[in-house]
Amino acid sequence: MGSGTNVSSTFLLLGLVEMEKCKHLYWSLSFIVYGFIMLLDSTIVFVVLTDRSLHEPMYMFISSLILNDIFGSSSFFPKLLIDLLMSTKTISLVGCLVQSYCLLIFAYMEIATFTLMAYDRFLAVCHPLRYPNLMTNEMAVKLIIVCLIFSVTAVSIGIMLTARLYFCGNQIQNIFCDKMSLVILSCGDTTLNKVHGESVWSTYLSLTTSVIVFSYLKVYFICVKLSKESQKKAVHTVMTHIISFSVFMMGILFVFIRYRLNGHKLPVTAHNIISVVGSVTPVLFNPLIYGIRTKALKVKLIQHLQKLHLFPTIYGAKKVRINNIRTC
Repeated sequence: MGSGTNVSSTFLLLGLVEMEKCKHLYWSLSFIVYGFIMLLDSTIVFVVLTDRSLHEPMYMFISSLILNDIFGSSSFFPKLLIDLLMSTKTISLVGCLVQSYCLLIFAYMEIATFTLMAYDRFLAVCHPLRYPNLMTNEMAVKLIIVCLIFSVTAVSIGIMLTARLYFCGNQIQNIFCDKMSLVILSCGDTTLNKVHGESVWSTYLSLTTSVIVFSYLKVYFICVKLSKESQKKAVHTVMTHIISFSVFMMGILFVFIRYRLNGHKLPVTAHNIISVVGSVTPVLFNPLIYGIRTKALKVKLIQHLQKLHLFPTIYGAKKVRINNIRTC
């Protein structure tokens, strides 16, 4: 680094500059969305943890996914709300690295959890007799912890490689900070960063997606041989996972498009829209998808809301009975 090099340690978030014109409207929308996510996600996790009938691997994986969504949304929504309220448009290098670190862990853990859920359904359908021994609650917790350790390790290496860079630019075309935006602003050699990031991410995504596709294909071929009722239950469960995974992958696609178009003169508004759709859509739709399509969980949520007098008694005088729900 030469003595005359201009090194940036504070970055301007152009997305926030663009939002300044209608910051009160954006603050209100962000507050409503974040509040909705936190309220529904927290309710789902609370119901799963407190209801013993839901203490099964499938619901533990759903809770892990929802907790990860809380972590992911909390990585940028609180700062966004404060920035809009205080008209702050900058972020320090340390703050940028921390936010990037959290968002990357969220992405890695989201994919890992979807993979565990697919593997769980594969065992339940293809090895029903051995399933209680192969996938216990203890095993589910161990798998989640292993995925978390891997995610933290992979992301930590990438963030440390980014932290060693120096930056000659200070304008980030986004409403929050992410690792690739820092790499793009670097005026040093970023070859190692790109090789590590692309190789680890592409390998990880390829392996996890392969497991998911293989698991659901095996489930499909097994279930077509069973009764129509069993087919319906299995397809309903599998489709719930596939819909949620597809929503997340759509978010990844939007992020990928934004980086690919970074060299083009896209307006800041376009960058904002792509970032919001890619980041908010998965965490917003996951609790809705699982809260509505997972029958036992939906009934328990309704019962919980009825106890709090937040949901009307739509079943009349009849008590809601939950039968053990099994796929195939």
